Amino acid sequence: MTTHLLEAAGLSKTYPLPGGGSHQAATDVTFAVPPGGALGIVGESGSGKTTVARMLVGLVRPDHGTITVAGRARSPRPPRGRSARLARAREIQMVFQDPYVSLDPRLTATQCLRTALRLHDRGEANAAELLDRVGLGPREADARPRDLSGGQRQRLAIARALAVDPRILVLDEAVAALDVSIQAQILQLLTEIREETGVALVFVSHDLAVVRHVTEEVLVMRRGKVVERGPTSRVLSSPQDPYTRLLLASVPTEGWDPTTAARARESLNPTNPT
Repeated sequence: MTTHLLEAAGLSKTYPLPGGGSHQAATDVTFAVPPGGALGIVGESGSGKTTVARMLVGLVRPDHGTITVAGRARSPRPPRGRSARLARAREIQMVFQDPYVSLDPRLTATQCLRTALRLHDRGEANAAELLDRVGLGPREADARPRDLSGGQRQRLAIARALAVDPRILVLDEAVAALDVSIQAQILQLLTEIREETGVALVFVSHDLAVVRHVTEEVLVMRRGKVVERGPTSRVLSSPQDPYTRLLLASVPTEGWDPTTAARARESLNPTNPT
C-alpha cells in the first residue's frame, strides 16, 4: 500500500516554438506528496513550475510521465461520464494567481459556492460554513467578485476549491499579487485548512519566504529540470545547488547587497546569464 497521496513520475512537456524548434518546459520531473503534506515548487519565471502544476490538474497533457493519486493512475484525458469527471475533480483542485480564472463574475460569493456544492451533490447550506471558514462574512457573501478586494477574491477562490472536498490543492502563485499583510492572512488560512481537513498542498511560487512558511519539502526547478530537492528547512538554509544559492542571494534582506546576487548569477552561467 502506497504511503504517498500524490506521485508524479517522469513528467515531461515540450512546446513547439512559432518560428520552428521547441521549448522543453519540463523534463523528467518526479516527486511525491504524503497525505496532508505540503510540497513547494520554486524557480524563476520560465523554470517550468507552472507547467508542472497545470499537468497535475489536467490543464496540460504531459508528453511523458505518470500522475498517481492514492495509488490510482490519473489519466491525462478527462474521463467520460459525469460521475467519473466529478470524482476526478475531487482528487485535485487548483487555485490560480488570478482568482477571476475560476470565479464567475456574474455570481455572488454565495451563489458561486452553491453552484459548486450542487454540482458535487453536497448540501448547498454548506456555502455559509465555507465562507466562514475562509473569513468571509455576510457582506462578502452577497458581493460579486468585482466588489471584493484581491485578498477576499482569493479567499473565495480557495473556498470554491474546498467546496468539492478535494484531497489535494495545487496553488500556483496564489498569493503573489497580494500585499504582504494579506499574504500572511492567506498563508495562515491555508495552514488552518490543512490542520482541519488533512488536504495536501502543492505550492508553486517564486517567493522563497512563502514556501518556507507553508511547506515541508521543496523542489527547485531551473529550465524545466529539478536541480535540488529535500526538506524545505535544509534546502533553504544550506542549499547545495548553485542555482538555489542564487535564488536565496536574490532575496532582499537586511544588509542585502544586490552585487552578491549579480555575482552568483554570473558564476552560475558566465557565458549566457539568464
